[in-house]
Amino acid sequence: MFPGRMNPRMIKQMQKMMKEMGMDAEDIKAVKVIIELESEILEFDKPKVQVMDVLGNKSYTITGRPKKIKKEVRIEEEDVKLDITEEDIEMVMSQCNVSREEAKKALEESNGDLAEAILKLSE
Repeated sequence: MFPGRMNPRMIKQMQKMMKEMGMDAEDIKAVKVIIELESEILEFDKPKVQVMDVLGNKSYTITGRPKKIKKEVRIEEEDVKLDITEEDIEMVMSQCNVSREEAKKALEESNGDLAEAILKLSE
C-alpha cells in the first residue's frame, strides 16, 4: 500500500486508527488458495492471506505468486453421441470397397470424419 518499508511503530499506529474506524484485520494461516477463472486456474501455494472486516463486510487479500494452470475442456464420451448416417457409411463403403462393419468402425474411430475414415481404410 505504501512505498518502502514501514517501521513497527507506524504499523501499530495504523492498526490503532483502523480499529477506531471500525476496521479489523487478521492473518489467516492458509495452505493453498485456488481462484478459478473462465480460461485458467490460479493456484497459490503457501500464500499470505489477510481478512479485513470493515463494519461487517469482509475483504480477503492474497499475497504470493500464483501458478497458472490452463483449463482443459473435457467432454465425457457418454455425453457425446456420434451421429453416423447411413449415407456416410455407404460413401465410405463405396470409396474403399469395404464391408458395412468396416466402414462403420472406421467412421466411429475418426469421430464421423469422412475424409479421415476413407484415408484410414485406404492405407
